[in-house]
Order: sequence, then C-alpha cells, then structure tokens
Amino acid sequence: MNFILKRKNIYLLIFIYSIISILSAIYIEKVLGYLPCKLCIYQRIPFLVAIFICFLGYNYFKSDRILIALIITFTLSSSLAGYHFGIENGIFDEYAGCTNTNINITDKEKIIESLGIVKNCKDVEFTILGISLSGLNFLSSLLIVLFSLRALVYEKD
Repeated sequence: MNFILKRKNIYLLIFIYSIISILSAIYIEKVLGYLPCKLCIYQRIPFLVAIFICFLGYNYFKSDRILIALIITFTLSSSLAGYHFGIENGIFDEYAGCTNTNINITDKEKIIESLGIVKNCKDVEFTILGISLSGLNFLSSLLIVLFSLRALVYEKD
C-alpha cells in the first residue's frame, strides 16, 4: 500500500483517473446522447488542469509546490461538484446560467432555438449506482485531496 501512496505514483494515478474521467464524460455526452448542463461542463476544467499538473508532478515529484497546486485544483473541483450536487438535491438554488428563464425578450423561443438547448442543472439524467456524476465527482475529488494531503505531509521522497 505504501508503494501506491508515493508521490510519483499518486501523480500517475491521478493523471490516468483524470483522462478516464474526461473520456467518460465525452462518451456519455457524444455516444450515449446525454446533454450536460453548464456546471457539468465546468466540472471538467479541473481535470484538464490536473492532467497538466500531474505531468509536471511526475517529472518533478520532489516539489511541494506542484502537489499544493494539485490539492488546490481538486479542492476547487470538490467545491464545484458539491455545489452542483447540492443543486440537484435541492440544497442550493441554481444560478441563472442553469436555466433558460433569465431571458426577458418578447421572442424568447427563437433566441433559445438559435442558442441551442440549455439543460437545467437540477435535472439528473445519468447515474451510476444511484449517484449522479456530480456526486461521484465530489467524492473522488475529496479522496484525491485527502490522499494528496497525506502525501504532502508524510512523503518526502
């Protein structure tokens, strides 16, 4: 177990997990045909950033700054996913970008048609074991933060 928790291996595992997460999101969207909401799209950004950070961290694994950047990235990811999960479960109100009721123009239907469909952030269409993807993202991002903090404090190789 200690082998897995070494810094270099943590960077590699997070790198692989981030790529799998992005590819899975694209597969669910493009192949399975589930439309993502705006927050679902925003939740992909920390994984793209993490791919770059993990590439640097794997090559310069003795630097604490890179691991701190990864911790900050996934702290932001867990915050965003937690907010989205809270919207889905009615804990938080959704922001104006999640709905198409914020357009107050007389010909609203034509504008919405020209912009495409704006999916509501409250609607959960795809789940795994009864948990939405934002819930899974929240849990996995939180675990990554905890394991990275452990590596920052205890691993100095």
